Amino acid sequence: MGTLKYAILGLLNRNDMTGYELSKEFETTLFEFWNAKHSQIYPELKSLNAEGLIQYRVEITGNVLEKKVYTITDEGRRDFLEWEETLCPIQTASKDESRLRLFFLDGASPDFQQRFLADQLSQHQKHLEHLLENQKKFDEIPPADDRAFSDYLVLRGAVYREEAALQWIQECIKLSEQRSAESKK
Repeated sequence: MGTLKYAILGLLNRNDMTGYELSKEFETTLFEFWNAKHSQIYPELKSLNAEGLIQYRVEITGNVLEKKVYTITDEGRRDFLEWEETLCPIQTASKDESRLRLFFLDGASPDFQQRFLADQLSQHQKHLEHLLENQKKFDEIPPADDRAFSDYLVLRGAVYREEAALQWIQECIKLSEQRSAESKK
């Protein structure tokens, strides 16, 4: 099992949740830095249960709807905390399709190059606006022993990342325009 195991254990260490609630956490709270599909989460829950790291209880909602509510076990909490308190290397490379396309952009027409960069700029601006809107949920920096503090730190990192991406793309646009003008001379 990989990091998904610890993402799920970490969420269950905070609160008991259904598989649906876990999926929603990946779509909202964790989406800035970790993702998992619904089709990945449920098999992982089954494996974690088989290992004794989590357990579940069945709750009835309404007349017939059954849902499994997952809880971390003591063994699961120990495993999670051992992982949590281990230093890890930074992630220097990730798959980023837009950067891959930019790498090969010299094969595209100058018009498309400018449209591509303008589109990337627009997407990053919209994402930054979204992050800044999310940041409004914090009136102030939460105390260090509050779980909201970690959320705040990750959100600030995402804001800084988007601000840096915007600055970089603006520089790419400027350089592209300069080179294009030079080649027309």
